[in-house]
Amino acid sequence: MTSPTMRLTRPRNDRVIAGVCSGLARKLGWKPGTVRVLFVLSCLLPGPQFLIYLLLWIIIPSE
Repeated sequence: MTSPTMRLTRPRNDRVIAGVCSGLARKLGWKPGTVRVLFVLSCLLPGPQFLIYLLLWIIIPSE
């Protein structure tokens, strides 16, 4: 059984927009700022990054 801290959720208190990057950072054991910077840098490349962010916003439950 997975512990509650290992579940992918969007935190209520460490959000910038929707908490997706912060939730992913918690799951991966990284700093939220690192994930946010990587996401912004990835948006400079061609691809569906913004759509994936919106999809994760919808799919990942809030705490």
